Amino acid sequence: MDIYENKSVWKIILVVSALVIALGSLWYTNRLVKVLADGEKRQIGLYAKGLQAITDSETGGNMTFLFQEIIGANHTIPVILTDDQSDPISYKNIDLAQRLSGKKKDDFLKEQIQEMQEIHPRIEISYLGVVTNYIYYKNSWVLAQLQYYPFVQLSVIGIFMLIAYLAFSSSRRAEQNRVWVGLAKETAHQLGTPLSSLMAWTEIIKSDPRLEGDSMGEELTKDVDRLETITARFSNIGSKPALKEERIDEVIRGLIDYLRRRISAKVSIDIQSDSSALTASINTSLFGWAIENLVKNAVDAMEGEGELLLHIHQLNKKIIIDIKDSGKGMSRSEYKRIFKPGYTTKSRGWGLGLTLVKRIIEEYHGGKIHVLHSAPGKGTTFRIELNTADGSQ
Repeated sequence: MDIYENKSVWKIILVVSALVIALGSLWYTNRLVKVLADGEKRQIGLYAKGLQAITDSETGGNMTFLFQEIIGANHTIPVILTDDQSDPISYKNIDLAQRLSGKKKDDFLKEQIQEMQEIHPRIEISYLGVVTNYIYYKNSWVLAQLQYYPFVQLSVIGIFMLIAYLAFSSSRRAEQNRVWVGLAKETAHQLGTPLSSLMAWTEIIKSDPRLEGDSMGEELTKDVDRLETITARFSNIGSKPALKEERIDEVIRGLIDYLRRRISAKVSIDIQSDSSALTASINTSLFGWAIENLVKNAVDAMEGEGELLLHIHQLNKKIIIDIKDSGKGMSRSEYKRIFKPGYTTKSRGWGLGLTLVKRIIEEYHGGKIHVLHSAPGKGTTFRIELNTADGSQ
């Protein structure tokens, strides 16, 4: 099974495994707690029977002394012996670290008696059918701590699952990045040789007197310049690009002017800008690549016919670029999926265009991109948010 291709299945397996371990741990620990609790209950019951036997034998004697002798072997279970009015007579395994004395000590023991009564019913000691004493007790420290053990264990399992998930995700992203960067660098390298040749042929064509006045040379120069830009884009993948303060309106208009002659004439492109002075720190080559991908996606969504609007404005110290098309739109469930690698609704393509756009805008420019609104048959609006040139948030 390919882990990356079946990541949803693996996530389910991990979650189910964690639940099975957690439920098994809870069941086993609760069972163990019950067994130990029953054992402590029987032990206190045995102590009570011993005291009862001593009382019934009419041996008399000091009840406190007898209590201490019988329960002397108990070093874990907190227990208090009282008279028939529930006034403390003696106690065992009660923490009196504060060294209380007198009335404060009695009050403290009575508080302990009340707490014990809420945990376990008191045990009666009677003589000739008359109750003479009570024994109060609560769970030992070990048993009390064991009750919290499942939650500690669940926390450890949860932390382990989180670390495993983060490690898996990080490893997957790292591998994808290595493949992405390697492919980009190799593409830039492969473009280098034919590009140099094209530049030479362009100069030859422009210098040919037979083609004087022909616009072919100028158009070829534009395309060669375009190829140089594309090569620079691929070269920048995987390295921190140099950012420069640029007028966003100017950059976008220059890119659209180039694209207008290379897309369907049935697509109307309109650019609206609240101010031509809006600037941001960008890498012109990479930023233009992101805008180009969004424009081409919009043209494909409109199937070569429709209206495309690019609105540039400022909102809350952010430069906003809204790209709205009149295409087929999408459902809300697709809003986030479209940015994932490999996701595409086209019969051709690798589904990397919007993934690349998101990477350029968010990782390289510190901005944000999301679907502002869209609906089937009503077009789509993408929104890009960029920090202003001074870096204000």
